[in-house]
Amino acid sequence: MGQKFVSLFTKSLLWLIGITLGVILAFQYLELPYSNVLLSLFSACKIPKGPSTDAEILNNVTIFNQPNSIGEHAFEVVSQTRMSHENVTYPRTGFVLEPGSESNKSIGFYECDNSSIVDSVKRLGNVSATQKAGDRSYNNTMDLILLTNCSGGENFTSKPEEDRSGRPYANSPEKAPAYITPPPLSSIAKVSRNITNAVLSRLDNKTNSMKEESFRPPQKDGNTPGKNSSIDSVPKENQDSNISVPEVTSISEMNKLLLQSHASYRSARPKWSSPVDQELLQARSKIENAPIVKNDPNLYAHIYQNVSIFKRSYELMEKTLKVYIYREGAKPILHSPFLTGIYASEGWFMKLMEANKRFVTNDPKKAHLFYLPFSSRKLEEALYVEGSHSHKNLIQYLHDYVDMIAAKHPFWNRTGGADHFLVGCHDWAPSETKLHMEKCIRALCNADVKEGFVFGKDVSLPETYVRNALNPTRELGGNSASKRTNLAFFAGSMHGYVRPILLHHWENKDPDMKIFGKLPKSKGNRNYIQYMKSSKYCICAKGYEVNSPRVVEAIFYECVPVIISDNFVPPFLEVLDWESFAVIIMEKDIPNLKHILTSIPEKRYLRLQMRIKKVQHHFLWHNNPIKYDIFHMILHSIWYNRVFSAISIDT
Repeated sequence: MGQKFVSLFTKSLLWLIGITLGVILAFQYLELPYSNVLLSLFSACKIPKGPSTDAEILNNVTIFNQPNSIGEHAFEVVSQTRMSHENVTYPRTGFVLEPGSESNKSIGFYECDNSSIVDSVKRLGNVSATQKAGDRSYNNTMDLILLTNCSGGENFTSKPEEDRSGRPYANSPEKAPAYITPPPLSSIAKVSRNITNAVLSRLDNKTNSMKEESFRPPQKDGNTPGKNSSIDSVPKENQDSNISVPEVTSISEMNKLLLQSHASYRSARPKWSSPVDQELLQARSKIENAPIVKNDPNLYAHIYQNVSIFKRSYELMEKTLKVYIYREGAKPILHSPFLTGIYASEGWFMKLMEANKRFVTNDPKKAHLFYLPFSSRKLEEALYVEGSHSHKNLIQYLHDYVDMIAAKHPFWNRTGGADHFLVGCHDWAPSETKLHMEKCIRALCNADVKEGFVFGKDVSLPETYVRNALNPTRELGGNSASKRTNLAFFAGSMHGYVRPILLHHWENKDPDMKIFGKLPKSKGNRNYIQYMKSSKYCICAKGYEVNSPRVVEAIFYECVPVIISDNFVPPFLEVLDWESFAVIIMEKDIPNLKHILTSIPEKRYLRLQMRIKKVQHHFLWHNNPIKYDIFHMILHSIWYNRVFSAISIDT
């Protein structure tokens, strides 16, 4: 009797399940009443229609209905997985890359080509090294990309983008509409607000889920090492703090985020105690209770966030900090600094750090910080395979290097790498270090809020164009304020989407605005330098990435920098008050550039220019480092973030 009852119950249950599934499928594909509800629960393929103006979040599905969206249709971001089965072998130094499966985000748009819309939406935000697709033909037609892809229009093909050294970015999206003349900025801003803000503001900044596959190492969790790895996992409770970041982050918002991060961000709890932990905690207490500094001849108070805290922290760094430099690793990628060009910051720091006697210790047990002395530029030169459009072997090389360090020394695994730091100025450094080195303090030239830069942990590295390695301060300075006859100056290649807009509005439009493309070659780049020395304001417009050597160049030649690069974190932000000596303009305000600059009273301009001279010594390289110079400022930023993120085993 019992067996018959069970059999009857089972059959009834199976019939009920079958009928339920049939009803769901009928609702979904026939679009019967209430199909929106069922669709949002069970479907990731079709998009419901509706007049709602707010976003709804259902598990991993975010549904947005925006009245100003194209066609007034809603769209959704859904998490999907696709597998890559291609076996690729790259020439490398001592290892062969294994194929792996990779995850990516795809976007469904109402009756629209998914792959095209993914590439298009990526280009609507700040286009990174992992998201380049023919910026030369792209030319900021962001407001037309979605219409082109969704209307069945022609797909234009452009050559993959290149970094500033002339090498192509990995796996550049291939489709981009080709237009010569940039559209009005207002139309770009309109679509950017309606589309990208809806999509991208909901994406977690930390995961960067829409990255190109080529920048992903073989599929592994960021804290889960391989079977044969010597790297221990990091406890989940010590993951990065998820402080929400606006789509476009102003400098004042960055300052707030930085303060929040220093109050809340803590690194992984060490697996065993060390005297250095207590030394860091004591240093934090002393910095927080710094005595008031009234008059210091070396520190002009008005250019600092808090001159008292900076001075106390710097003094404690000089007194306390010890750095251990790993000797492992072969040249040219490790221990091989280069000292000229736009990526020279990482080389100069490496050279001066390895030669330093004051901070470097040979006893790793006394070290508060551990330096990983590799060059992101040399890594690219040595291992990038021309035409491969992939960085997997570069990422794997860094993973193997860290794995070797962790196997040979216990210090990485004590903190999960939180007391280790790297200094990388190449555009690709953030993507190449975001997984296996994500817990390290990363000093990056490409300091982009939307590309994984972590406030309170990462450091914005000044990008310095060094022309003379023997005398890096050659030609320092410029004309006096009264002899600066040009209102504004810019010259450069048409990298990225901002510069074409800048030239569209201002090239040959106004005699006061010296806005050019690439200048003709001159000996020692004399024309470019003379323009900087004789202009009041030097325009620092982003290229492919948010960073530009023009920021430091402007300071070098005593020209007030005008930074046009949304979401760029300026160097030494925890110390310097950038708004006190620079002008920061949103990209959307480029059409009003002259009005903004001429609205600055002459008295304020003179104050800005005077303060540029006061801050200048923080951005100068010296063959023998001096107090408060750029070497010490970079090291101080790393020290400061470590002090405020450190945690003891007993905390």
